[in-house]
Amino acid sequence: MPDLNGKAVSTVFSFNLSSASDHMIVNDSSHCNQVHTSANLFFMLVYSVVFLVGLLLNGFTLKVYFCSTQQRPSNSVTIYLKNLAAADFLMSLCLPIRISHFASSSVTILTVYCNFGANAFYLNMYASILFMGYIAANRYVKIVHPPGTHILQEVRAAKTISVVTWVCLLTMTATYITVTLLTQESPMSTPNTLSCDELHSKQLNLFYKGLQFCLVAIFIFVLVSLILFYHKTSRRLTAAQQSQPASSDSKKLAKSRRKMLVLVSVFCVCFVPYHLVRLPYTFLKKCSWSQTFFYLKELTVMMSILNVCLDPLLYFIFCKAYRAQMRRSVKRPMRKSTQRAG
Repeated sequence: MPDLNGKAVSTVFSFNLSSASDHMIVNDSSHCNQVHTSANLFFMLVYSVVFLVGLLLNGFTLKVYFCSTQQRPSNSVTIYLKNLAAADFLMSLCLPIRISHFASSSVTILTVYCNFGANAFYLNMYASILFMGYIAANRYVKIVHPPGTHILQEVRAAKTISVVTWVCLLTMTATYITVTLLTQESPMSTPNTLSCDELHSKQLNLFYKGLQFCLVAIFIFVLVSLILFYHKTSRRLTAAQQSQPASSDSKKLAKSRRKMLVLVSVFCVCFVPYHLVRLPYTFLKKCSWSQTFFYLKELTVMMSILNVCLDPLLYFIFCKAYRAQMRRSVKRPMRKSTQRAG
């Protein structure tokens, strides 16, 4: 009997330890995924402001490019600028679902955001990255081949490149959504995390990591290209200034370098921080780091979204029609106020 009682006590004790251990693991997981409400409010506020400003600026840009009565014939850089404006406008439209994601702990909103909202957002982000690269390449080709028109400066080539870019990005996005819907795991009834990782199956997780490598590779290629274009433009300007300091070519090159510098600066400010955090966030899943990387990732995503507010600066610099329309829009209210005063 004592032996039996001892075994019974031992069994109960080990069961309680096992239960306690499982409970600690669950609590630890909850602690890992915990998100502070104050941070949510901050992200919601910033995204709301960016949504309104981005929608206004890019809506005005699309109106200038597609609805202006005094449209000039399109050139290759204008084609890329139109596509960049469209990507920024669509990215702005993705922000309400992102705001809802931070505002609610609903399973439905988490599922809709992870399956469609986030995918649409990143689709337009990488469209912006690629079209900024195309604009820089176009400007550089114009500097290197000033007398004639290079094939990459032709309108037909610009349209073809734009269509192929959208088709490739849409194909990648559609494939990812399809794999997600076919393999998705059911989330908890009340999710305690804002991360979409909770919905990832093993198959989707492998596909997701491979996709992240591809996207980061695209970003690195565009970033290196931008830096090289700016460096070579600067070298060409230095050589021109040494041979003919006051020539018109030197002035044109100086203007081109300033434009390239603005483009590279906007690109680096918006997209470099995000990609520095993206891969560590994807592959380092330790509990002690998960929350830190989550907030770092969200802060850098917020910086990348500022792209929709900064890109109109590029439209103003690179497009004469946009500058002219901006000036007319500013002068109209001033004329009306002057007439009323008179």
